[in-house]
Amino acid sequence: MIDNLFNTQFLPMTLFGALGLVFILTMVYYWLIFNRLGYHKGYRKGVGVNTKKPPVSVVICAHNAYHQLKENLPLILEQDYPDFEVLVVNHSSDDDTRYLFNYLEEKYPHFKTINIQEDLNFFSGKKFPLSIGIKSAKYDIVLLTDADCKPLSKNWIERMQSAFLPKIEVVLGYGPYMREEGLLNKLIRFDTVHIAIQYLSYALAGIPYMGVGRNLSYKKQLFFKSNGFISHYRIRSGDDDLFINSVAKRSNTAVMVHPESYVVSEPKTSLNQWITQKRRHLSTSRYYKKSHKIILGLYAFSAVSFYALFVILLSLNYSMLPVLALMVLRLVSQYVVFAKCLKRLNEKDLIIFLPFYEILLLLLNGGMMVANVLKKPVRWK
Repeated sequence: MIDNLFNTQFLPMTLFGALGLVFILTMVYYWLIFNRLGYHKGYRKGVGVNTKKPPVSVVICAHNAYHQLKENLPLILEQDYPDFEVLVVNHSSDDDTRYLFNYLEEKYPHFKTINIQEDLNFFSGKKFPLSIGIKSAKYDIVLLTDADCKPLSKNWIERMQSAFLPKIEVVLGYGPYMREEGLLNKLIRFDTVHIAIQYLSYALAGIPYMGVGRNLSYKKQLFFKSNGFISHYRIRSGDDDLFINSVAKRSNTAVMVHPESYVVSEPKTSLNQWITQKRRHLSTSRYYKKSHKIILGLYAFSAVSFYALFVILLSLNYSMLPVLALMVLRLVSQYVVFAKCLKRLNEKDLIIFLPFYEILLLLLNGGMMVANVLKKPVRWK
């Protein structure tokens, strides 16, 4: 009789209690952290902007990116900003990039290039050419982007540097992907904006933990003071997120989410290409600070656990009304908070199928994390 009572009442009640705790944890993330981005008006804590317009060095690393550079470099070189340079590190390219550079150097006096044929043995991937570019930069404010990225405005440099208030050494920007037809494009864009909601919101909450190299700026002196990428030079990726994870603090980090500050890039066109890229990015997260791994892990745990417990309780036919009520409250909160964030980041079209994208990404990310354990992802090329 006791065993029967345990099986029919105790277990479902325990699972429902766990569902309630996971629901509360999720609400903390939604309303206390992510909601900061939705209501964000300024750059950090709502304070002003830097109007001094100091000189800026834009640094780009490129490998066999002739077509992307031909299309995007003029948009960067013709930015509406009084004093800046554009420095491209040509990393072992064997296409027609050098001919493009010769033409651009004649046309734009503020355009400079560095050619690198070989890596140092102890550096992996992008870190060696990027470190060369940063060390060769003429100015203290370094603004990073990629060869396949294009600014959405002539005021990109202006907007990004304006967040460098006194004591600010790091500015986190947003780099969306182009809108195209198909489910894969929407999934890639949702994954990108979901990551952005997290790292931008955490930074606004005083817990900066990463940035993306497509749109990232920091002080050159900070790079030297922290010995650049030395602390993680053996790790293939992480030139952006691992560096920011090691140097960003509540007091020295700002965010920039004005639409004129965005740079857009072309998304992957095949699922296999995107998964390869994602696996490389996911491989760096295990090197984050322990506190950041806990915070990020709890968020992922809350999402997986909620859906799992919801399905289990439905299968047990346990008090359907309260179980469904928690799901409805979660969905309403998710739509309200994420709608504000997606509007802030100009990604409103992704709102409709929000839960579907979330569930699909949870499954894919879980599979990719397992794959990373079994086999290391490929390096940056």
